Amino acid sequence: MTRALIVIDVQESFRARPLWETISDPKIADKVNRLVRLAREAGELVVWVLHAEPGSGDVFDPALGHVRLMEELERADGEPLIHKTSHNAFTTTNLQQLLTEHGIRELTVCGIRTEQCVETTARVASDLGYGVTFVVDATATNPVPHRDAPAALSNAELLADPRTLPAEEVVRRTEYALAGRFATIATVTGLEAAAGHPA
Repeated sequence: MTRALIVIDVQESFRARPLWETISDPKIADKVNRLVRLAREAGELVVWVLHAEPGSGDVFDPALGHVRLMEELERADGEPLIHKTSHNAFTTTNLQQLLTEHGIRELTVCGIRTEQCVETTARVASDLGYGVTFVVDATATNPVPHRDAPAALSNAELLADPRTLPAEEVVRRTEYALAGRFATIATVTGLEAAAGHPA
C-alpha cells in the first residue's frame, strides 16, 4: 500500500451555511463514498480531514457541532480523522508524519472546496514529493464573488453580480492550474473503470 485517499472537509459545516444553496454538487458525498469504496477495496489508507476554527463562533467552530463528517459518510474503524486549521491538510496537522509511517507516496484527493482546501492540499502535496491524483468531480465549490463585491452578499446578489465567477468556471480553472504541474486530473467513473468496475 503506497497510496492514500485524502477526503478533505466533506463536513456538515458547509451545509449549515446559506451559501450551500449555490454549491456545485450537493450530492458530493455520494461521489466521495464511491472513492472510499475503491480505496478500501484496493487496501489503500483512507484519511478523513475536517476544517476547524475554534473560538470563531461560526459553522467551523467545533463548539457549534457542525465540524463532523456529512451524515452520508461512514468512517471505518482505524481510519485516521484529523482536524486542520489551515487551508491545506499538512501545515497544521500530523498528516505528513502519518503518511510517512504508512509508506505512502501517492495521494488521491477529493472534497470541499475545489479551489481552496482541496487544491491547496494538492499543491503542497506535490511540493512535498507525492504523486497526486485530483478527482475533480468528487470536489465541490461555490461561485466566487469579485474582490470588490460587498462582504455580505445574499445568494441572490452573488448570483446576479455579473462579476461573480460561476462555480463551474472555478472548477475548470482549477483543472487547468493543476494538470501536468501539480496533479493528474481524474474522475470517479474513470477510476472505477480502471479498477474494473463497470459503468
